[in-house]
Amino acid sequence: MKLKSRLMGAVAGVAALTAAHAASAQEITVGYFLEWPMPFEYAKVQGTYDEEMGVTVNWVSFDTGTAMSAAMASGDVQLSVSQGVPPFVVAVSAGQDLQALDVAVSYSENDNCVVHADHEIDKESASELAGKKVAVPLGTAAHYGFLKQMDHFGVPLDSLEVVDMAPPDGAAALAQGAVDMSCGWGGSLRRMLEHGNILLTGAEKEELGILVFDVTSGPANWVAENSDLVAKFLKVTADANAMWADEDNRAMMLPVIAKDAGMDADATAETLATFRFPTVEEQLTAKWLGGGAQGFMKGVADVFVASGSIDAAKDSYENAVNTGPLAAAGGS
Repeated sequence: MKLKSRLMGAVAGVAALTAAHAASAQEITVGYFLEWPMPFEYAKVQGTYDEEMGVTVNWVSFDTGTAMSAAMASGDVQLSVSQGVPPFVVAVSAGQDLQALDVAVSYSENDNCVVHADHEIDKESASELAGKKVAVPLGTAAHYGFLKQMDHFGVPLDSLEVVDMAPPDGAAALAQGAVDMSCGWGGSLRRMLEHGNILLTGAEKEELGILVFDVTSGPANWVAENSDLVAKFLKVTADANAMWADEDNRAMMLPVIAKDAGMDADATAETLATFRFPTVEEQLTAKWLGGGAQGFMKGVADVFVASGSIDAAKDSYENAVNTGPLAAAGGS
C-alpha cells in the first residue's frame, strides 16, 4: 500500500505554493463543506458576516480538508471553516504556515469507517478485513481514525488495498460493491451506513483517544495582518453557535441551515444532533486550545509518521494555534 507516495505528492504540491496574492480589504473568500450543517450557515445566509466584518465574504465549498489547505496556500482562500485536524496537521508538518483559530465542532459520532454488509464483519471479527479494499480520504480526520482503528484491531496496513477517495466517491464505491470498506463523514457517512456497519461507536473511539474535531484555520501571515477582521469572523460564528444552543431558535434556523448545506431538514437535524459546538470560554481552556489541541495535533502527526504517510512531525504544534483573535472575539 503506497499511502505515503500519494499523500506526500499532494503535500509537496501544497508546500510549494505560496500565498502570492491576498484578498483585498473589501472582500475575502472562506472555505466550507456542503452536507456538513453548522450554525454559522444561518449567519452566512443572513449576510451577518458581511455586515459585522464590513467586507464581502465569498464562500466556496470543498470535498476535503486537504483541498482547503491547497486553496489557502495559493491565496485563493483566506479562512476555512471546519477543516479537520488531520489535514491541518499534514499541511503544517509539510511546512505550510497555517494556524488553527477556533474549535469549529466536535463530532466523534459523525466521522467513521463503514464495512459493507455483505462481509458481516464487526469489531469481533475485524481481522477478516485483511486483503480487503478500503476507500480513505487521505490526510483527513477519517484517515486518522482509520489508522487508529486498524492499529487497535491489529490489522496490518500492508494487508489492505487503500485507495484515496473523497467521501462522496467512497460512498458511491461502497454502494456499488467496488470497495469493501469506506471512510468519511456527514452526508457521505449516512449514505455509507445504508450499505454497511461501523466497527466502533464514537464513544468507543474516544476511549481509544480518537478525538474528532475541526478547526477554523487560516494562513498565519494573513491572520497576523487581519487579526481584527478574523476576530469579528469568529465572533459571528460564536454568536450563531449560541443561537443554536437555545432550542427556541432551532425551528427558525434549521430550514435555513439545511438549504445552505444542500440537505433536507430531517437529515440536517439528525446530523446536528451528533455535533457539539464548544463555547469560546470552553475553547480557551486547557482541554482545547489551551494545550489539549496542540498535544492532540502532535499525536496525529506521530501516527501519520509511524504509518509512513508523512515524512516527519514537528517537535511541537504550539505555534500552529493562535488564540488571540478568539480571545478578542470573546471579549477577554
